[in-house]
Amino acid sequence: MSTALSARDLLEKLVSFPTVSRDSNLELVDWVEGYLNDLGVTCNRDYNIEGTKASLYAHIGPEVEGGVILSGHTDVVPVDGQAWDTDPFQVVEKDGKLYGRGTCDMKGFDALALSMVAPALERGLRRPLQICLSRDEEIGCAGAPPMIAAMQAHMPKAALAIIGEPTSMRTVTGHKGGSGFDMHIRGFEVHSSLHYRGVSAIMEGIKLIDWANRMNAENKAKADPDSPFDPPYTTIHVGMIEGGTAHNITAKDCTYVMSFRCLPTEDPKDWADRYLTEVRALEAEMQKTQPDCFIRADPKWDVPGLRPEQDGAAEQMVRLLTGDNATHAVSFGTEAGQFQAGGYSAVVCGPGNIEQAHQPNEFITIDQFQQGERFMARLLDNLTEE
Repeated sequence: MSTALSARDLLEKLVSFPTVSRDSNLELVDWVEGYLNDLGVTCNRDYNIEGTKASLYAHIGPEVEGGVILSGHTDVVPVDGQAWDTDPFQVVEKDGKLYGRGTCDMKGFDALALSMVAPALERGLRRPLQICLSRDEEIGCAGAPPMIAAMQAHMPKAALAIIGEPTSMRTVTGHKGGSGFDMHIRGFEVHSSLHYRGVSAIMEGIKLIDWANRMNAENKAKADPDSPFDPPYTTIHVGMIEGGTAHNITAKDCTYVMSFRCLPTEDPKDWADRYLTEVRALEAEMQKTQPDCFIRADPKWDVPGLRPEQDGAAEQMVRLLTGDNATHAVSFGTEAGQFQAGGYSAVVCGPGNIEQAHQPNEFITIDQFQQGERFMARLLDNLTEE
């Protein structure tokens, strides 16, 4: 067996790999697999179609069902245009904080999970541990579903999954789901003084954006004030838009992304169907003026929410380990809903504060990282032979 690394050493190594979501993560995957192989652990991979990225998963302990999954993702968001005071791909300690891209979201948890392997092998497990590191989480949780299917095909099925997104080590039992569309509206160009003869893709697109505004207002008005979510209703948002060539020409093209963050009690598909009904009706109106106009709505992502479980095994385990018995829900999405859809009990719990995620000078506090180490130690005690 090779020399085991500490959680802090593992964090520094993982952050050093610039696994920005648009780029390959294979260098990190190669290193992690080599590290686990040296410890005597066999790993499996699930590649994307292009073979440029992979998820990694491994089973430690007895070859039986009922184990515990520690799940994290390997990709990070870009640093382009962000004003960093330090090298984003080097862990820098300052004022009780560990700076670096991914320290919070979520290579901190990945490092803690990997640090469990050597002591688990040394002490022996009465209940198996499975570790999985996914690809493409930051571009719509695209890597988790095929990874989950591969895990179920190649390993005994675990009972529960702990997804270590940053929750300040709180026990999060619910999060919103989401879906999104890449929108392309094709209009018809004429001089703006004769705009009625053409079709402005921008002005037509705004009608759909206004529909989103109206839905947000309606959802807010009927929201449950006792909901644990902030905000306590499904939201619809357009974060970027492009179109047009000049102020005096009706815009030929308009593109934007329409995204939905849905309460876990609501089906994202229902919202998508409602939106696409509006799209088709607007397209028909546009084509009355110019038949060549069209609206294309290409699905961009579809992530299920995490539904609170009644006496869920994952929730019970994490509450036992953290002592946190409060009710927590978050509005950001994770892979937990996908594990739940795959038949696992699932919960979200990890070190760090989501407010630091995706930010310049991203950090995790040393205190949070140490809380994560204590969590892992208690988990190991729970899983090891007596």
